[in-house]
Amino acid sequence: MSTEKPSPAILFDIDGTLVDSNYLHVHAWLRAFDEEGLPVSSWRIHRCIGMDGTTLVRTLAEDAGQDVLDRLKDGHSRFYKENSALLAPLPGARDLLRWVALKGLQVVLATSAPEDELAMLRKVLDCDDIVSAVTSSKDVDTAKPKPDIVEVALDRAGVSAQDAVFVGDAVWDCEAARRAGVPSIAVLSGGVSRGELLEAGASDVFEDPGDLLAKLGVTQIDELAARLSASR
Repeated sequence: MSTEKPSPAILFDIDGTLVDSNYLHVHAWLRAFDEEGLPVSSWRIHRCIGMDGTTLVRTLAEDAGQDVLDRLKDGHSRFYKENSALLAPLPGARDLLRWVALKGLQVVLATSAPEDELAMLRKVLDCDDIVSAVTSSKDVDTAKPKPDIVEVALDRAGVSAQDAVFVGDAVWDCEAARRAGVPSIAVLSGGVSRGELLEAGASDVFEDPGDLLAKLGVTQIDELAARLSASR
């Protein structure tokens, strides 16, 4: 049995970080709320993207009963699938993942997306051959901003918080990583401002995965790669 220590891991959120999906989620939630006769402005929905579905619904429809909450989540899923053909990798996403893998670091998809949505996102990314571990909504009761999904991702990768970096696009990503003791890097491709991401705990903020890839030399990701290389 091998006792070799697992390589450091880069934990990636997917929605808004690797795949251009956040605004499809906003549209799907908007239609779901409208179907229930609950007026919610798009900007309020956008501010909640990155939360798990249950937390989002309870935040935007506090007084709704469980039956309404369930219909809202089902409606979102239905409308999201209708527009799934519009899903596309964000610029540089695939190249970033392949660089991480080439350096010997683990590529971990640390998402709280439901299994059906995750399957669509993984198909769009087309990088399963280099992914070491994956999480989904079934792994936790409550997702971001609670740290649970990050902790599950660390466990799947077999590494400690000191041997990982989280990459996300939402304040909820950065807060979850901070609570788990994992440094985070953020991208603007989810539609959240640089200032908010930094305030939430991001060590640095880049335009999108391509911009991050071009500037990896100044990040903790490159530090982990260099540490791994020196240990071999």
